[in-house]
Amino acid sequence: MAIAEFLPNEYGYVVLVLVFYCFLNLWMGAQVGSARKRYNVPYPTLYAVESENKDAKLFNCVQRGHQNSLEMMPMYFILMILGGMQHPCICTALGLLYNVTRFFYFKGYSTGDPMKRLTIGKYGFLGLLGLMICTISFGVTLIRG
Repeated sequence: MAIAEFLPNEYGYVVLVLVFYCFLNLWMGAQVGSARKRYNVPYPTLYAVESENKDAKLFNCVQRGHQNSLEMMPMYFILMILGGMQHPCICTALGLLYNVTRFFYFKGYSTGDPMKRLTIGKYGFLGLLGLMICTISFGVTLIRG
């Protein structure tokens, strides 16, 4: 395949880590669907209103955990895709760190206590920072030719 000639063999790990995140995202979405049933929040309501639903905060925390992951996904994906072209092994490790911390971020948020999202979830930003550095390195390498 022509594209494979330009990418390091280890880039396959980057691809697999991104697919792993897709499965994590699908799982989080299923958790929101379950929370909709459990807390009686029908579609298309995005967030429950506390004056109308006694479980609004619990549902909203589950919803927010997933929503935040969706908000971060484009940045994470582009940093993995670009940074991984030059640093596939480092980006794979950083991506795995990010994926694992996202899981704990979501699980902590889903307890109904938003501060619990940060117990392990806060370390995800270290993964993103590392990915930014790898992507900057790739950009500088391209400029220097």
